[in-house]
Amino acid sequence: MLKTFPKGGVHPPENKLTSTKTIKRLPAPKVVYVPISQHIGIPAEIIVDRKDKVEIGQVIARSGGFVSSNIHAPVAGTVTKLDMIIDTSGYKKQCIVIRTDAKNESNFEEIDFPLKKEITLQPEEIVQRISDFGIVGLGGATFPSHVKLNIKEDRKLDCLIINGVECEPYLTADHRLMLEKTKEILVGIQILMHALRVDRAIIGIENNKKDAIEAFKTLSVQEPRIQVAALKVKYPQGGEKQLVRALLNREVPKNGLPLDVGVVVHNVGTVYAIYQAIQHNRPLMERVVTVTGKKLEKPSNFWVKIGTPIKDLVEEVGGIPEGTRKIVSGGPMMGKALKSTDVPVTKGTSGILVISEDEASRGEPKNCIRCGECVSVCPMGLEPHLLMNLSEKNMFEKAAQEDIMTCIECGSCSYVCPSHRPLLDYIRFGKNITKELQSKKV
Repeated sequence: MLKTFPKGGVHPPENKLTSTKTIKRLPAPKVVYVPISQHIGIPAEIIVDRKDKVEIGQVIARSGGFVSSNIHAPVAGTVTKLDMIIDTSGYKKQCIVIRTDAKNESNFEEIDFPLKKEITLQPEEIVQRISDFGIVGLGGATFPSHVKLNIKEDRKLDCLIINGVECEPYLTADHRLMLEKTKEILVGIQILMHALRVDRAIIGIENNKKDAIEAFKTLSVQEPRIQVAALKVKYPQGGEKQLVRALLNREVPKNGLPLDVGVVVHNVGTVYAIYQAIQHNRPLMERVVTVTGKKLEKPSNFWVKIGTPIKDLVEEVGGIPEGTRKIVSGGPMMGKALKSTDVPVTKGTSGILVISEDEASRGEPKNCIRCGECVSVCPMGLEPHLLMNLSEKNMFEKAAQEDIMTCIECGSCSYVCPSHRPLLDYIRFGKNITKELQSKKV
């Protein structure tokens, strides 16, 4: 029987249109726009100035604190300005604009590094390099990876979980990476086990990726400390708390972390980035992005330089089709619609979804009929209808008491609502205001 989490969840159409598309390299853009806040926590501090020459991999913004991350130049070129641009959040953020140096274009091609299995660094050195090289969680949360690896001696840790679920419809970046970089990811897992000093790791993969499950089972047969677990196809199986519950039957506390039950979770994309950093001294300057949609000419998976305008990716797959209603950063469940395709790719950009008019149209919102569907599918055991009402009425203290901050913003409630109520939109709004109010009390 396939493992899964017990509470809530939905099964939207998978639409994995690009699951068989090999990852291609997108040409380096003429100009990159590199935001200095591409991670949860404090924005990085800019350490370059206008007209400065920069090399590939050079630190251009330094970590602003412990929960922060370095930013590196994804191209060689010249800093043309320090600007404010709208990023995928929809808000204006500070960024570094670099004009690519045409003479160094040959440096942008992927170097075919040989597989390096031997781990020579000590645990403390691994954590430091992950911090120095700007590695953050590539599953969407963008939590600085070194923070997860700084475990206090009094905390008991016995398992590393690798998240290869990719339960969001349409997205296949992790799936393709698992197929094309299986050996490197396995070495990356061993690096993390060494850094965390644990003797057990589990790779969780949804059962709709049987080829990836088989690839890891075949290659890990000589490494008994690493297990491969097939999971039931159910959204949001890839949520950290849901994944820990499914694989280990441990319940992460309401406002806690997997570490509270002896677990650290890392996404497969993050593991590959860590492998590149430790074994080949490569900072996080690029990532895999799925560009997809039912009406696109050539939906594809790409290796993309951080800071590349999203319009470059859309042009590469044939341009915006007629009748397009929305372009979403991420997947259809948790992604956010973009105001413009001038927005740059960041460390957290896993996919670009082009949605047509007929797919994107929402039904007219009606009054709640008290059917309880939103409650039954909520994987966190919340009452989404109540949280929306409280947010709509600006009753944020009451929303906090009803655990609004526990919401993982999976969108399952909005997906099943027969009255087409914008539950997630209001809950996100309520969470943002509640967070601001709570920070002022501290």
